[in-house]
Amino acid sequence: MTRNQKPSVFQVGKIWDDGRTIVVSGWGIGLCASACACHRSPMGGHLAIDEDQAGGTLGLRCFDEDGCDCCEPWTADELSAVLRDLQRVAGLDAEEPLAG
Repeated sequence: MTRNQKPSVFQVGKIWDDGRTIVVSGWGIGLCASACACHRSPMGGHLAIDEDQAGGTLGLRCFDEDGCDCCEPWTADELSAVLRDLQRVAGLDAEEPLAG
């Protein structure tokens, strides 16, 4: 298995899959690890989400006319795995109380 860079995730959302349509909503994504300028709008410097509902992917729009290969979008399956892992972690019992 190879791992490629993905945009960072700062907000976890939801995924609905009815067998015909995949809807990915509520996710917040930020820059990839390389933080390259290709994802920043030349006009305002902001990031733009690139969502492919037909393909079930969520990534960052590339503003470079030649494209980029610094990161690849998240697939709905990968985001579903993130949700699954978060549920597993939330269900773990802590052996020590939280400091505080």
